[in-house]
Amino acid sequence: MIKRIGALAFIFVCTSIAWIILGSTIFSRTESPLSGELKSRVAGNWGTEQQQSPPKATYQHEFTRTEEDGKETKQTKASETISLPLEATKADVTLGLDYRQKGLLWYSTYTVAFRGDYSFTNSSGQDQDLTFQLCFPSQQAIYDDLVMSVDNQALTVKNTNASILGTARVAAGKTAVLHAGYRSRGLDSWRYDFGKGVSQIRNFTLNVRTNFKGIDFPENTISPTTKRETDKGWDLTWNYTNLVSGYAIGITMPQKLQPGPLAGQISFFAPVSLFFFFFLMFIITTLRGINLHPMNYFFLAAAFFAFHLLLVYLVDHVSIHIAFGICSLVSIFLVVSYLRLVVGMRFAAMEAGFAQLIYLILFSYAFFFKGFTGLAVTIGSIVTLFVIMQMTGRINWEEKFAKAKS
Repeated sequence: MIKRIGALAFIFVCTSIAWIILGSTIFSRTESPLSGELKSRVAGNWGTEQQQSPPKATYQHEFTRTEEDGKETKQTKASETISLPLEATKADVTLGLDYRQKGLLWYSTYTVAFRGDYSFTNSSGQDQDLTFQLCFPSQQAIYDDLVMSVDNQALTVKNTNASILGTARVAAGKTAVLHAGYRSRGLDSWRYDFGKGVSQIRNFTLNVRTNFKGIDFPENTISPTTKRETDKGWDLTWNYTNLVSGYAIGITMPQKLQPGPLAGQISFFAPVSLFFFFFLMFIITTLRGINLHPMNYFFLAAAFFAFHLLLVYLVDHVSIHIAFGICSLVSIFLVVSYLRLVVGMRFAAMEAGFAQLIYLILFSYAFFFKGFTGLAVTIGSIVTLFVIMQMTGRINWEEKFAKAKS
């Protein structure tokens, strides 16, 4: 009996080492420099994170500068750029989540439709040619349906690589409303900032509509003042009359279940599943007097390993859920069809098949529920312990081991 337990322990250790190697291989594929290159490719094809800033309205103020040089007085013409304060903002944003997959990883790409109305008052006391500048939220992106108008009059815009400029004549004391909009694409998060440092924001309203429900807000950002859940996502509103803040507004796109890291976590956890399976099989066969040779356990361990090996390379080609289902059926088929020949169909399907369903399939599937994996495995372990203790509470183990030895 001692030799048999030692053989089982050796098989368990060797299989565990194989799982560690397999799991390490998966994580090296997902965390290697290649994964960074994959993200760069996605950003190059789709776009990067976007951070929109409010536009600026400026004009050139010309004046005469007087300079004294010894006994002579010189007058030279000079100019300075004057910025008008932003008095009101009303912006609407629509975010559409559209995942993209590269290798073993999914990336949270999205489409964005932006429309904003900004009010500036010419307080200079005379008519001015105001220059309106809207910075692009990202230089590594594409922009379609780009519009820029003042009081419903389209501007002739000039592209300066990082922004667009347009000029309009605004009468003294008049409030001009700049309308700007575009459609674009981004990655991971979308932000709206108010400038560097602490800014004062007056009469600000930002409405964001999403087609996804798993919204999240990055650290050091402002939460919405109101939010309403819709059939497909959320309607979020930031509304302030006179806000002073150094924080921005931000929304992080929900992350899709990553097949690569998930397969790696399941592989690293596999020795726990195999331990419970071996333990239960050993108890049942000892109680019933069934003789399972260590070689039988070796093939059972190989069937368990086949589940994870197939899962790792299948998630590259099909959905993680479909891959998990296929691997589960394959592994159960290997175990049941094998033990049917060794012991019999009833034991293979009932005891072994049911135990594999719990400790391999259900324990592994618990990783799909982020935050509940540890709790699910703990509950399963305690229930297993209770069942085994109840089954063996009246067993004379000395007698059982003596029979096995003889």
